[in-house]
Amino acid sequence: MTSPTAIVSAPVTVDGVPAGMQYLYASGEAAAASIQAWNALVGYVRAQRTPTSVVLAPGATLAAPRWTACGSKAKAAVFDVDETVLLNLGFEYDASTGRPWSEPRWQEWERTGIKQVAPVPGALAALTQLRAMGLTVVFNSNRAAANAAQTQAAIEAAGLGPARHGETLFLAGDDATGSKKDGRRPTIAARYCVVAMGGDQLGDFSDLFNAGQTPAARRAVVQSPAITAKWGAGWFVLPNPVYGTALKGSRDEVFPPAIHWAPTQGIH
Repeated sequence: MTSPTAIVSAPVTVDGVPAGMQYLYASGEAAAASIQAWNALVGYVRAQRTPTSVVLAPGATLAAPRWTACGSKAKAAVFDVDETVLLNLGFEYDASTGRPWSEPRWQEWERTGIKQVAPVPGALAALTQLRAMGLTVVFNSNRAAANAAQTQAAIEAAGLGPARHGETLFLAGDDATGSKKDGRRPTIAARYCVVAMGGDQLGDFSDLFNAGQTPAARRAVVQSPAITAKWGAGWFVLPNPVYGTALKGSRDEVFPPAIHWAPTQGIH
């Protein structure tokens, strides 16, 4: 009996759909990974006996993290919106044609793409369970504050609401820090004991992850002893191979020279 041979498919673009979009928006694997993250988050919150904040305190660093005090504040969980709780199917369909990124087109999507969205697999059930446990669900998004009403409508159209701007929905433009979320997080943490956060980018947990590090340095910080204990225990990451801060690195940054390999003897 011969041993089975694994068939490995290289990433391809089929009918104009980039491989990352095929994975995130159509694959069972991405749905499973998302459901796994949401199940883990709900399980973590349910198992907590003493509420513990997962928001870094002002002045804290990734090397020496300190956490905002909870006191007697009500519990909340904070989530990014795009590709964390909400899949932007309509926008990415348009982007799949190879269009370059366009901020005006994205702003038009925020204003008009209210119904061409879907909940991330697992998100709807998870948010329902969190609310049933008495938590307030808060959304912290880099969508524009000028489009707050439309973003609120999109969240609610997907069944993920309620969302109320300035109460349970915080957006870019709510303060002077623009798309950085570390300005909004203390505002939320002043009102709530934030016991869990979820996002598809490291900046959904702290802007310190986006301080100009090389991909290798950034990856090392994520695995540092001070931070590694938070993954799956307060901080929960959702998959996103389509866009964002993860998609960086030259060939040598992604594949260090020490591990370079190539076939020999004319094998292609």
